[in-house]
Amino acid sequence: MTEKSDIYWDAMSDKGVLAMLGRFIRETRLAQNKTQQELADSAGMARSTLALLENGSGGTLLSLIQALRMLDQLHLFKAFQVTNQISPLLLAKQAQGKRQRASRSEDKQGDKPTNSNENTW
Repeated sequence: MTEKSDIYWDAMSDKGVLAMLGRFIRETRLAQNKTQQELADSAGMARSTLALLENGSGGTLLSLIQALRMLDQLHLFKAFQVTNQISPLLLAKQAQGKRQRASRSEDKQGDKPTNSNENTW
């Protein structure tokens, strides 16, 4: 099930890919000692739908996701995760406008505190 093999995905037909997915679901289900009915019930689908998936005869993407979820195999979709990355040039440009240090305000007069309540006559 986890063997490394050289599969030419581009050369494989759509039916071949469906058959391979079906074999994966069947082998994973059997390795977990679950019957088709048990997996179908826990996934919320008919046993005949699961049988179609396992035979590579069809099914929907939703059915595939439901079956893989109940088999704890959703991690297989990690390859489809899209991450937004900021280009290094844009990141450097944004950093140019950021302040590096605090500056003294102009109304400060050295270390001498000012008293605004002083009356001048």
